[in-house]
Amino acid sequence: MTDLSLAPGDALDLGCGEGGDGLWLAGRGWHVTAVDISAVAVERLTALARSHGLGDRVVAVRHDLHISFPSGVFDLICAHYLHTPFGLDRSTVLRSAAHALRPGGRLLVVDHGSTAPWSWNQDAGIRYPSPREVAAGIDLTPGTWTVERSDALRGIATGPDGRTAEVTDHVLLIRRTA
Repeated sequence: MTDLSLAPGDALDLGCGEGGDGLWLAGRGWHVTAVDISAVAVERLTALARSHGLGDRVVAVRHDLHISFPSGVFDLICAHYLHTPFGLDRSTVLRSAAHALRPGGRLLVVDHGSTAPWSWNQDAGIRYPSPREVAAGIDLTPGTWTVERSDALRGIATGPDGRTAEVTDHVLLIRRTA
């Protein structure tokens, strides 16, 4: 098993929403660049970071990842539930993310692996790619990147109405080795 404890450094949060992950990382000493397509989300995160005394550790910026990718190099890049109804080639975005890692840096991708009963999208035909399929789609050169973790994790989640259900999350962790 891989040691997942990382010393704080520079992190990039892709599709940050209102910034829960970025705030969590900043609270643990990380310097976070948080990006989202929504100007409202970026404004809310900026205000939340200030109100939590983390304004010096969180920079929230608006980006349409379909068009551009944030500049810089990072020790950790997170893409938690980077699913969108907008046109987005996720494989290209995740490949860009991998290339923005410093040597030793990690790309963490967490995706839905099942549909919760309270989800807005109850399409019975929806297919969730496995972490290995996501890694294959990113198409990274072996020897430069290593898949450290590729798992389907099952757990009990609680929906907004208090109902519980077993859900699956997919976890992919890639480390830049060179």
